Amino acid sequence: MSTLQVGVLFGLATFVALFSGMPIAFAVGGVALVFMLLYMPVETVGMVAETIYSELDNFVLLTIPLFVLMGAAIGKSRAGGDLYSSLNRWMGRVPGGLGVANVLACSVFAAMCGSSPATCSAIGSSGIPEMRKRGYSAGLAAGIIAAGGTLGILIPPSLTLILYGIVTEQSIGKLFMAGVGPGLLLTAFFSVWVVIRYRQEKRMVQSGLETTASREILREESFTWREKLETLPRLAPFIAIIGIVMVALYGGWATPSEVAGIGAFFSLLMVVAIYQCYRWADLKIILGGTVRESTMVMMIIAMSFLYTYVMSYLHITQEVAQWLVALPLGKWAFFVGVNILLVVLGFFLPPVAIILMVMPVILPALKVHGIDLIWFGVVMTILMEMGLIHPPVGLNLFVINSIAPDIRMRDIIWGTLPFIGLMILSIVVLSLVPEIALWLPHQAK
Repeated sequence: MSTLQVGVLFGLATFVALFSGMPIAFAVGGVALVFMLLYMPVETVGMVAETIYSELDNFVLLTIPLFVLMGAAIGKSRAGGDLYSSLNRWMGRVPGGLGVANVLACSVFAAMCGSSPATCSAIGSSGIPEMRKRGYSAGLAAGIIAAGGTLGILIPPSLTLILYGIVTEQSIGKLFMAGVGPGLLLTAFFSVWVVIRYRQEKRMVQSGLETTASREILREESFTWREKLETLPRLAPFIAIIGIVMVALYGGWATPSEVAGIGAFFSLLMVVAIYQCYRWADLKIILGGTVRESTMVMMIIAMSFLYTYVMSYLHITQEVAQWLVALPLGKWAFFVGVNILLVVLGFFLPPVAIILMVMPVILPALKVHGIDLIWFGVVMTILMEMGLIHPPVGLNLFVINSIAPDIRMRDIIWGTLPFIGLMILSIVVLSLVPEIALWLPHQAK
């Protein structure tokens, strides 16, 4: 068989395994093992354990379970609810202030845990019922939380950026810095859209037009300064932890792995000291959730390393890379083509699988076209965010459906579509003004 034929067969086998419903790690690892037996020397099978171990023997990977622990400590305690209610009081006078408060709560929570589903679950469990109670339409309430949750993989710490950095051999610290500006940009875009859409729904209710929003949206909500200031003690621990993590990382005082340890320690200290989560029943939920999510991610990483090793051994990666480089496309035409490819893959695969399986293939072509890999890491992460909220496999859609089963999936999907448009707009803005992502990393040189 030619390399092209083997490559096509390899790709088809991968998609069949993934669509069979098999867990991603076993699907990817199983395909790799089958092709090792069919097309590689028998001795290589005996090196599977050594190959996986050598790839996982990377100190940077330690950041993953530690950041997961940091998120679990906050997401599986009352901390998320306190964060949300505190921001709600401060945003009371803004039109659509409750919706904006949810966006901001998602962005702050994202800055502490780096997980999109955890952000959705923690903020949405309180935020969606409160927005529905105050007249927000089902689609808008669901869209705010689903899209806000995606900020968890862009605003540092970000597991997606960590994996991207490992695969592309880029600085994790610089990637984290590059995620700050675009993360704030998306937060601003989301907040502006919430205000606009809130006003539209309010006008529709006032004019008597049919809408999914209720008349509760006409009721203005305000809080006194005393009520706002009362929330500061609840906000202070979050601000302190974020401040410690950011100063340690961006001040060059600690590596990303050490920062992950610092964040996990202080998050656990906060939920134990302030939220009294010191009983074994409470700690079991936090630690159990951390082990499950960390194990899942690490298994996918391990099997993906084996998968890319087989692709490289069979020269599939090299052949595809040469083909991509030889395409008669300019820099921006190639960039648009890659974006479309990643969006299509996002219909079916989670961010972890896309980064680990696709980046080794397109990386040589990105370098040939002179595309900044730090900047592209941010763009790719935004594309992965889109994959989390568009069907058919948008993970956040199912998280929202599980925490708000009374909202139809159709309404959730329609509610997220405007936010997908805002993500596309943010990529256009980043293409025109790349310094939004690159200014902070350049300061670190």
